[in-house]
Amino acid sequence: MKSPLLSLPGAVPGEGPDEGVAAHYGDLFREQRTLADGTGFVDLSHRGVVTVSGADRLSWLHLLLTQHVSDLPPGQATEALILSTHGHIEHALYLVDDGETTWAHVEPDSQGELIAYLESMKFFYRVDIADRTEDYAVVHLPAGSITDAPEDAVVRETPHGRDLFLPRERLTAFAETSGPPIGVLAYEALRVEAHRPRVGLETDHRTIPHELGWIGSAVHLQKGCYRGQETVARVQNLGKPPRRLVFLHLDGSEVALPSHGAPIRLASEGEEGRQLGFITSSARHHELGPIALALVKRNVPVDAELIADSTAAAQETVVEP
Repeated sequence: MKSPLLSLPGAVPGEGPDEGVAAHYGDLFREQRTLADGTGFVDLSHRGVVTVSGADRLSWLHLLLTQHVSDLPPGQATEALILSTHGHIEHALYLVDDGETTWAHVEPDSQGELIAYLESMKFFYRVDIADRTEDYAVVHLPAGSITDAPEDAVVRETPHGRDLFLPRERLTAFAETSGPPIGVLAYEALRVEAHRPRVGLETDHRTIPHELGWIGSAVHLQKGCYRGQETVARVQNLGKPPRRLVFLHLDGSEVALPSHGAPIRLASEGEEGRQLGFITSSARHHELGPIALALVKRNVPVDAELIADSTAAAQETVVEP
């Protein structure tokens, strides 16, 4: 969905998975500093919004998700995954329950596939599933923000800030009273800095939760009975994930950032060496310079100098090998 805030002065449209909202409003680094200081808001109205209501909603979701949600208190935020039968990540849901309805925002344009799966699993449970993307827009307020959430917004509060499920017709009025708008590129740069994975960027068709550090934050190891749980338990108890997420400091002398999917090789082997992984996300950070997340083979030495496409890269461990 195309955001009305793209008509604001200086707005430059986003691309790829963030098409439909502003990438920036004319000054990327200023917007990053503003967001890091706890000011402004980020328009994430392109994200999908799904709700589940009904008396059985939490106990039913508990059977489908990787997270323990059967006793989720109203107002407490959590995140959860939906896995394939082989344990590969299909969806990440960013959840909050308001006492009557469970709200989730998901990757743009993924809500249709998610709802189709949820509908197929309803059986006799008393649940109602709805796509609320046309009615509600997601807005992010950074940690420390003093902006008040409108009374008709559903609030999901996390250590990284507050996500508001805001009636879509209120989006323009909210922007007029809520501080400077911040583009999604600034939001993404701080996400990369915080090592937070994103489905569709940090994942491919065979990614499992252990590879991205999602164990604990999105996967509860003391519950079972969900699709893909056998893989999670087997890797946790008996094996090691084949790949691991790393954070990269990129050579700042390069003009272009390595794109999603750019190959990772050992610097000692050069650009003709064997591929050991790939870039998942890259960004220009207001303090750290060019940075990236990458998925590499587990046995890549943690102190190895790497090369991303043609850019030198020093790694920091996110997921232990």
